[in-house]
Amino acid sequence: MMARWIAPVLLIAHLLTRLFISTPTVGLDLYLYNVIVLISVVTLFQAPLHNDHIAVAMIALALTSWGIGSAISSFSQFSELPEYSTLISNIFYTLFYPCVLVAIPRATGRKRKVGTLELLDSAIFGLGLTAIVTALLLGQILPKFPGSSTEAFFSLLYPVCDLILIVSVAISFVTQRFNARIALLSLGVLIFALTDFLFLWLNLNGNYQFGQFSDEGWILGVVLISFSFWKKAPKQNREIAIHPAFIALSVFMSPTLLAIIALRPGYFPAFIVLPTIATLFLAFIRMALVLKHSRNLGEEKILARTDELTGLPNRRRLIAELDSLSNTESALLLLDLNGFKPVNDQYGHEMGDLVLRQVAARFSRSLPTGAILARLGGDEFGVIVSGPYETTIEVAHALSATLSYPVNIDGKSIALSVAVGHVQNDGAGDLLQRADAAMYEAKRNGNSLIHSL
Repeated sequence: MMARWIAPVLLIAHLLTRLFISTPTVGLDLYLYNVIVLISVVTLFQAPLHNDHIAVAMIALALTSWGIGSAISSFSQFSELPEYSTLISNIFYTLFYPCVLVAIPRATGRKRKVGTLELLDSAIFGLGLTAIVTALLLGQILPKFPGSSTEAFFSLLYPVCDLILIVSVAISFVTQRFNARIALLSLGVLIFALTDFLFLWLNLNGNYQFGQFSDEGWILGVVLISFSFWKKAPKQNREIAIHPAFIALSVFMSPTLLAIIALRPGYFPAFIVLPTIATLFLAFIRMALVLKHSRNLGEEKILARTDELTGLPNRRRLIAELDSLSNTESALLLLDLNGFKPVNDQYGHEMGDLVLRQVAARFSRSLPTGAILARLGGDEFGVIVSGPYETTIEVAHALSATLSYPVNIDGKSIALSVAVGHVQNDGAGDLLQRADAAMYEAKRNGNSLIHSL
């Protein structure tokens, strides 16, 4: 457990030494500076087991990437390196941001599985914010920035990425129960981000020098981020999604920026084309997924209320329709087949299924337009039919008559009959229970297969 204190102790030693040694040295700025980052990564894997392993892996990858970039950049100050080494170090620095962005939600206790739409929303918001802020910053600052356009791009990219990280930790800070983990992680990200902004400001004014005291902000942020994993994440948490207004703003601004670039070439730097196009591309993907999801929900809703064997509505659909009957003039009929069980016993369930499909077809053909026929399960059916008593009782007789002649399947003649329980919708309620009682009364009555309550 003492390992977690090694990086903070070395950081304090580095800070104190910096107060007395203002000029860059190999021992202080190359070795000790980067060793602190390395130890911060190593101690992550010794942190308590209550940590989310994905969060640990992503933070370790983030700090390792930043550490490699720092080592290359530091080494270039004391030795001659190829010109492309600056680009390589900047690429490693940049990898820090997406890794931390993935780790923050899991590190702050939000361990639930993140859906595809949530990931797309985060990406659209992040890219849109990047495009907007980059356009505003680059448009004003880039002409004044010393150095090549590549150096200017990366120097401005870091603060933009920091804005996204700050938004992410701010959401965690506000929506999660406050504890030491969130406080340390938020403080580490904030210090790291402020150091990026300070670096940009110093560069713009030509005052930045390698090894100055402001460089301590980066390793202080790294140590705090690593140290936060030794604290427990909050047990209770609340989840919030990115507000649709921010998503809409990101999507709206992307074509606006592209239109300005097309109408006034050179007004905004070409760098913002990539995030704006990526934002629109992801927005179209999200729209396609939402449409597909809505269609699937509609199909699932239909399937949930449909009988698989006959394709008729099922019991759930019939009950839903009964709830909406209100005081309309209508009736509920429950039908139960007589003589169906011997069919299953003698010929098997496959033959029984064929019989049920044919019976369902006969019932459907005998019903008036607007009537609802449902299979309630087994050999039981239900019908909702509109009209006065005389009309609905005629429908009951018509349904009974459909089985007055045998069902013929594969040369086999199968004789069936149907008991019908008829209940007029009189506003008294309990239609299903009353129709069920009427149906069983019809089955008990040998002289009539239709009973009305």
